[in-house]
Amino acid sequence: MTATTNTSPRAALGGFSEHNVIVVLGAQWGDEGKGKLVDILAQEAEICARFAGGNNAGHTIVVNGNKYHFHLLPSGLTNPKCVSIIGSGVVVHLPAFFKEIEALESQANLATPSSFPNSGLKVSDRLFLSDRAHLVFDFHQIVDGLKEVELGNSSIGTTKKGIGPAYSNKASRSGLRVHHLFNSEDFAKKFRTLVENRRKRYGFFAYDVDQEIERYKNFAERLKPHVIDTVTFMHRALASQKRILIEGANALMLDLDFGTYPFVTSSSTTVGGVLTGLGIPPQSIGKTIGVVKAYTTRVGGGPFPTELDDKIGEHLQQVGREWGVTTGRKRRCGWLDLVMMKYSAMINGYNSLNLTKLDILSGLKEVKIAVEYKVDGVPLESFPADLGVLSQVTVIYETLPGWSEDISECRSFDDLPLNARNYVNLVETRLNVPVEWIGVGPGRDDMIVRK
Repeated sequence: MTATTNTSPRAALGGFSEHNVIVVLGAQWGDEGKGKLVDILAQEAEICARFAGGNNAGHTIVVNGNKYHFHLLPSGLTNPKCVSIIGSGVVVHLPAFFKEIEALESQANLATPSSFPNSGLKVSDRLFLSDRAHLVFDFHQIVDGLKEVELGNSSIGTTKKGIGPAYSNKASRSGLRVHHLFNSEDFAKKFRTLVENRRKRYGFFAYDVDQEIERYKNFAERLKPHVIDTVTFMHRALASQKRILIEGANALMLDLDFGTYPFVTSSSTTVGGVLTGLGIPPQSIGKTIGVVKAYTTRVGGGPFPTELDDKIGEHLQQVGREWGVTTGRKRRCGWLDLVMMKYSAMINGYNSLNLTKLDILSGLKEVKIAVEYKVDGVPLESFPADLGVLSQVTVIYETLPGWSEDISECRSFDDLPLNARNYVNLVETRLNVPVEWIGVGPGRDDMIVRK
């Protein structure tokens, strides 16, 4: 996901005038372009929080021509007045945590250069991590690769960042959390046991346990200024009516419970994950925004009913620059799937949608939208849990005429060609959720707002 910013960004569109807490979630299989909307809203936010996932997420924000890559850290850091929180539901790889801080702070020319002249994106003094967050170790990454090999042709296609094995340890109550770092003797004992158990499961693998324990002693000292009780922090912020932006990682269809299991991530990517990952009550959320690409993509293995293995799919991949920020892998591409989106909206209860990358469809003679699944001629009521059933679906499409015009300069809905407006209206009507934002290019200003 890439967002481009400039030195004089316009006010955040559809921002915090009516709501103190806004949640931005991926509505498909990830990579919908959440970064741009998050970046826009972050310019008004006082707090930006991550609630789940790890450094397997990724998007790029461009500031004054400089690219800032975000994987683990909240992208609200592009606003020098915004404090960023990594919640208890996130799993944290400390080498990646510090590497990302160093990369951001080493770059020059922020959008507000007077704040940080020639010092890059200074983040160290406004980045905080939950003491309850679980840790991802290098051996988790080794195990991640071993597990993929073990699965063979049934491999998930993970990023091999160790996210799944870390969540597995968390679920089995054998994981190590941030607060464990500050009791070095207890940490060393638990860490040795954890590695030994993994070797019993997967066989011996090369890993210097003593060296790693020593490395994490050093990490603990560096980490201390960043560690807080984020539950108390968030509730104080809510009581003070701070403007809080909550940033989703991954997306609904990669959710551990509601995604295309087992081709999913290992955390809760839904609005429910916001509550458990940050420890806040449901009534605190003012607005939930679903980000949906004007077509569909996914990375790695798993079913994809509307996938296109033809020139149109290649067009979407090339023109849409569909390769991952975190892995560099090319994304599989297909038509927009409203069966999946209805399911997504049902679970997350979107108040509005951000339809991204509409400009990538320009130049196609016709565009299709999936509106129904059938098996043996019988319509399915919703997106099926059983992947065997999903593999048998016949996808019913609604076909619309395309448009040839370049829409990247459009700044109002009426500026769009009629056929593009019809496309957006069909999405809105079928889902019964308003399309509030429409992305027509990679830049922060390349956004249409519908009121």
